[in-house]
This record gives sequence, C-alpha cells and structure tokens, in this order.
Amino acid sequence: MASVETPQEQYATKPAAAGRSYWRWHKDDFFPEPSFASWGAYRSALAATPSRLRDRFTGRSTDAIELGALRRRSENEMRRCLTWWDLTWFGFGSVIGAGIFVLTGQEAHDHAGPAIVLSYVVSGLSAMLSVFCYTEFAVEIPVAGGSFAYLRVELGDVAAFIAAANLILESIIGTAAVARSWTSYLASLINKPSSALRIHTSLTEGYNELDPVAVVVIAVTATMAILSAKGTSRINWVASAVHVVVILFVIVFGFIHAKPSNLTPFMPHGVPGVFHAAAIVYFAYGGFDNIATMAEETKNPSRDIPLGLLGSMSVITVIYCLMALVLSMMQPYTAIDRSAAYSVAFSNVGMHWAQYVVALGALKGMTTVMLVGALGQARYTTHIARSHIIPPVFALVHPKTGTPVNANILIAICSACIAFFSSLDVLASLLSISTLFIFMMMATALLVRRYYVRGVTTRTHATRFVVFLLIIILSSAGIAASWGAAPDRWEGYVVLVPAWVLGTLGIQLMVPTARAPKVWGVPLVPWLPSLSIATNLFLMGSLGSVAFVRFGVCTAIMLIYYVLVGLHATYDVAHDEDEGIQYSDDNTADAAGEKAAAVKTADVEKASAGDAGR
Repeated sequence: MASVETPQEQYATKPAAAGRSYWRWHKDDFFPEPSFASWGAYRSALAATPSRLRDRFTGRSTDAIELGALRRRSENEMRRCLTWWDLTWFGFGSVIGAGIFVLTGQEAHDHAGPAIVLSYVVSGLSAMLSVFCYTEFAVEIPVAGGSFAYLRVELGDVAAFIAAANLILESIIGTAAVARSWTSYLASLINKPSSALRIHTSLTEGYNELDPVAVVVIAVTATMAILSAKGTSRINWVASAVHVVVILFVIVFGFIHAKPSNLTPFMPHGVPGVFHAAAIVYFAYGGFDNIATMAEETKNPSRDIPLGLLGSMSVITVIYCLMALVLSMMQPYTAIDRSAAYSVAFSNVGMHWAQYVVALGALKGMTTVMLVGALGQARYTTHIARSHIIPPVFALVHPKTGTPVNANILIAICSACIAFFSSLDVLASLLSISTLFIFMMMATALLVRRYYVRGVTTRTHATRFVVFLLIIILSSAGIAASWGAAPDRWEGYVVLVPAWVLGTLGIQLMVPTARAPKVWGVPLVPWLPSLSIATNLFLMGSLGSVAFVRFGVCTAIMLIYYVLVGLHATYDVAHDEDEGIQYSDDNTADAAGEKAAAVKTADVEKASAGDAGR
C-alpha cells in the first residue's frame, strides 16, 4: 500500500541534493498550492473563502511544527554559529543608532522639549516588558520566525498573518527610515545641509526629496548580510565597540558643555507631548526583536538569548536616557536640529570638530542598525514564507552561505523603493504604531501560553480566562482612548484602571496555570504581560489620528492580500484535501501526532497537575 504524504511533507521544498538551482522562477516555486494550479481552481478557492476563513480562525500551529516541518521547507539549515557574545553586540548594533540619532532631535524639538528624557524612560520600561515576553518565547521556540512563529502557535493563523504583515511593513519602513537619516548625517559630515544630498522635486510634501544615497546604503548592508551571519557578527561587534566609544564621548563632553537653564521649560507641551514623543521614540527600542529571530542560529538558545536580550537592553535604556538628557542640556529645545541633532549641537557650543566625530559615530551606528536589521528582517520573512503566507521561494536558505538570500533581496528592494521617496516624519509614526501593535499581541500570546493549553485547560477555566483577558485589553484601550480624547479629565480612569486591575487579578486568582516555562520564564505573570498590554496600547493612543489612518489603510491592504492569496495558500498547506485530513486545528486532535508534540503535552499535563496539587 502506498504511503500517504502528509500536508507538511507535500509542501516541503524538495531537497537541494536533487540538483535544483537555488534561483528559481517557475510559477510552482511561487504558488505550489492546489488553489493556484489553474484559474478554475482559483475561482473555486475564492468561492470557498467564507468557510476557509472560519477554518483559519481556529487553526493553530504547534511548537513541534514550527521547530520541525516548517524549518525543513528552507531545504538547507541555517548555521548554528552565534553565542551570547554575538547576540549582545547584535543588541547594541540593532538598537543604538536608529532612535537616538534619528528621532531624539525631532521629538525634542516638536513635542517633548527637554522632557524627551522622560519619553525615553517611558518607552524603555514598556520595551523591557516586551523583552521579557520575547525572551521566554525565543528560549522555548528557537526558530527564525520570532513573533510570527510565537503568535501562530498561541493565537492562530489569522493573528499570525496580521503580525506577519506588520512585521514585513516594520522591516521595510524601519530600514527606509534609518537609510534616509544616514544620508542626513553624511551631509552633516561633509559640511552640507541635511537634505543637500537628496534630489529636490515638485512632488507632494514629504515625498519631494528623492534619496539615491539611501538606496545604495541599503544595497550594501543587504549584501553583507547575505554573505555570512557570523561574518556580519564580527563586523557588527567591532563597529559597535567603536560606536560605544563615540557615545561615551557624546555623554562626557556633552555634560561638560551642558547648561541646566536649557531644561526650562521642561515640558513645553505638557504631559501629552511627553507621551506622544514616547510613542514615536519607541522605534528606538524596536531592534531588539531581531535578536529573537536569530535563535535558530544560536548555539545554546536557553542560555544565550536571555543574556543577549536582557543584558543589552538594560544597558541601552540607560544610554538612551543619558544621551537624551545631554542633548536637552546643550541647547534650548527650540534650537535642536531635527535631522542631525547631535552634530549641530556640538557645533553650536563651539566644538566644530566634534560634529565630525558625532556624525561619523552616528553613521557607524545607523550602519550597524541596518546591518543587523537586514539579518533579522530576512529571518522573519523566511519563516513567514515557510508557512506559505508569502510565496515559499522566499523561505529558501542558500546552500553555500547558509543565509536566506531571497528574503534579504525582497526586503532590500522594497525598503529601497520606500527610502527613495518618503521622508522620515512620514515613516516614523507608522513604524511606531506597527511595532507597538505587535508587542501588544506578544504580551497577549504569553498570557495565552501560560493559561490555556488545549486538552489541559477546562472549558470553565478557558471561559474565565477569555473574559478576564478581554477586560484587560478593553480597559487598556479605554485608558488610551480617554487619554487621547481628553488628557485632563480623570473620570474615565476611575473606572478603567480598577477594571484593568480586576482583569489581571482575576486571571491570577481564578485561572490555574496550564503551562510552566521549561528553562526561563517571565516573572510576575500575569502582571508584567498585562502591564505590557496596557503600556503598548497607551503609547499607541498617544500617536494621534493620522498614524491610525495610515495604519488602518495599510492593514486593509494587507487583509485584501490575505483574502485573495494568503488564506488559500495556508489553507492548502494545513489540509490534505484529497484525504480529508485536517491538521493543527482547535476543533480536532493535533494533526502532527508527532512524538515531540506528545512528549510536550505530557510535560505540560504533569506541570499542570503539580500546580493543582499545590
């Protein structure tokens, strides 16, 4: 009797040993699923859209599938060559340079004034809460997909698609934003106005300065990331070490030329200005999630990821606050240059030569941000392609370099197109709201992981958990809406803050833990994840209506793509339609039936029984 090929095997990319070239352009390499076999098949798939949507709303992956079947679709393994040392310096390289040199001047000048230091404190605390959530997931599910893989396991396919779309959007816009600022600092380095190296046109404001330099920088950093992950790490930690020396120079000499009188008025735009700036500069902390995507290439994830993530982010938060304070004390906030703040600040206090040191350091910082970003973003894209949400050809790992070349090229081309046209202020708010939204979903997923396990959590406990979780999310959204509508009115907080406390306390007291972390876990659950949900939603509410309109338009476009393409591709992968066998669905038993998944479930049940006994 012939063996039956499971859906995971059916859509796995065929081994490279079969002699196929890495570079493939056939339709089946982009759309191998039955729904796209012909126009007739596609029309039938579209007609079944409502039922398929219902199916995918309940479809969930498992740890075993993410760690096994999906990884095999890349044909070749990524090389396990990174240690905690690499991850720590990746943390410095991916974070320092983008926010502090790009957005600090803009937000201090426009919204926060000298209180920009408080904006960094607020966004730093919120980021650290998200770092805790990422660390637990990365240790337990060490794959290249990062938050996409974690959400696919805990919240299902549709939530994972929304995350995937925002991750790709964040990758493209983040790279474009830093590349355009790179051009501004290069102009400062050669004594030119910040926009001198751009081509000025008569297009709409915000899109009228074309930036070919940014395109070149994106191409160079993407090429370096393509060649070798370990090689990129070596370049990164040397460049980051030099950058740390420049940062120490900025802090020491900045305080030497500081004037406390420049801190007055401290909050020229009030508390709303501080929180609006905090929501924007949150982008400065966004690079840490790139470290989680490198778990698949880490030698010892359970040890190296917590050290790399938590260690680097703690130091970075302190550095950000010190640098923001220095900038505010060197000159009045109204005199801060929006594009090259630190270079101009040193020039204004008479240290004209120092502007070159600062500009060079900023260029180094932004280069490493783009370099590490190119690594992390390509790995996000690779795992998303493994699930067939985007064409699986982008999941392929090159046999010689051990890197996802196609995914790197995809992100680089899209980023270069955006960087060529769009200004930084157009990009920043959209990037921040996308980042905050994903981090909010991550905190929600962590609560789901701890308190709901299929086959372990009873229906009563599951109902309680859903109710309390909805209370947390809705009360947090209400607090953000109240702040955005009328910051000075306190009536709404009297109801909403206690509701948030009630929801969190309800989970702690009335819903038993269903799964305990195996190696490293977030402390003070459910309070820290619940607080992460609240802070991320609050910062989203501080961004203003324009950011939400842009976010809404982008999300609508993404959902159209999902309904027309992504839904049918993922449905085909999850189902063996010929045999009628369904996989990874909440309404049926786990399809994998794999030994690893069974062992994991047994471990969870044992831990749950232990909790109940206590």
